[in-house]
Amino acid sequence: MRALLSVLLGGLLVLTVAAPAAAAEVNLYTTREPGLIRPLLDAFTTATGVKVNTVFIDKGLPERVAAEGARSPADVLMTVDIGNMVELVDKGTTQALRSEILAAAIPENLRDPDGQWFGLSVRARVVYADPALADLSAITYEDLASPRWKGKICLRSGQHPYNTALVAAHLAKHGEAKTEEWLRGVKANLARRPSGGDREVARDIKAGLCQIGLGNSYYVGLMRSGRGGPDQKSWGESIKVLLPTFAGGGTHVNVSGAAVAKHAPNRVEAVRLLEYLVSNEAQALYAGGAFEYPVKAGAEPDPIIAGLGRLGIDPLPLGTIARNRKLASTLVERVGFDD
Repeated sequence: MRALLSVLLGGLLVLTVAAPAAAAEVNLYTTREPGLIRPLLDAFTTATGVKVNTVFIDKGLPERVAAEGARSPADVLMTVDIGNMVELVDKGTTQALRSEILAAAIPENLRDPDGQWFGLSVRARVVYADPALADLSAITYEDLASPRWKGKICLRSGQHPYNTALVAAHLAKHGEAKTEEWLRGVKANLARRPSGGDREVARDIKAGLCQIGLGNSYYVGLMRSGRGGPDQKSWGESIKVLLPTFAGGGTHVNVSGAAVAKHAPNRVEAVRLLEYLVSNEAQALYAGGAFEYPVKAGAEPDPIIAGLGRLGIDPLPLGTIARNRKLASTLVERVGFDD
């Protein structure tokens, strides 16, 4: 009997040792287009052996993760725009992370001081202009309210997050009264009712409907590269692009970013993914795949974006901008910007 028990126990030991370990994995909830980030995730898996399970969520990311609560399988939450990042924090869906790798790679104003979110790539709010215009090298965002531009500006909706973020930055720098006055000045300079997207601003400049407008830098790459088709390529090539600044400051930017989910079941792998995304390899993929500026100092943007000139990012913390977004939206409504 004792011999039989010994044989059985030995068999169990063999089975236990022989059982394969579960493959490491990480669950990513993202609002980013799968085609844009797939090369990054594949490269991460190749480098680490960690499988990335991706769930694309077009809208309602904070609400979904909050509703799942402690049962949520999400490890990493990835989205674009500082407002969306802060909303994830406000909904209680993120957790603090201290990482020397992330801190060394990401400037302080492009990450949360408490480690709740991290900017991973940057897009600048730039000026699209008629190439015939001269003496625009020192243009500021404040200049857009100048009577010089009456009837000459094209923009997308003032309530679009790209524009409310800019208004929020103006608020942080100049206060409510001056920002409202500035908005009224910009509205008076519009050539048409705000509509369409940033690429349509370039289209309308080419058509002679306006002379300048605002657009995100990465759209220049998408247009000029031909990814949007021949029409958009012609729009992109027909405009001059400038890097405006705030008076006494730098160029306004926004980010794509990520956070570790509050109840991440695979936290170690989540941290590895975020740290990989600021590696030289991943930052190069961000630059080439999405035409975004790398967040890491020293990493090179795509040649099309590099050709726009040297980007001097405004030092205003993105968290400060986010706290002003609600008032920014109120001011846009108050002046009837989109009417």
